[in-house]
Amino acid sequence: MGRRDELIDRYAADLRDKCGVTPDMDLLRKVTIGCGPSIYNPDASTVAGSQPHELETVRKSFLVKKLGLADGPELDKAIDAVIEQYGRSERNKYRAVIYYLLTKHFGKESVYG
Repeated sequence: MGRRDELIDRYAADLRDKCGVTPDMDLLRKVTIGCGPSIYNPDASTVAGSQPHELETVRKSFLVKKLGLADGPELDKAIDAVIEQYGRSERNKYRAVIYYLLTKHFGKESVYG
């Protein structure tokens, strides 16, 4: 098993254990691949849920650019809801898990074909 597969298994475990979600493994794999090499960088692979600039990156780079959503207050509400679901006290909030949850939240699975 390669390193990416190990990370995908870790993300799936977080979705099940910390978020209470049964992951769609095909979608999780596609979202993880979409994150690119950032999944291998300890800092870039996580989202600091309490840092405004980090949440801005999620909103602009992922929700607006990748998912094609219109920028607005509903995006911030969705990010907040996903961080709450993951657990605010959870130290390592993996970017791929956050992106997966946001993709499902907005019903944008089709972006990943």
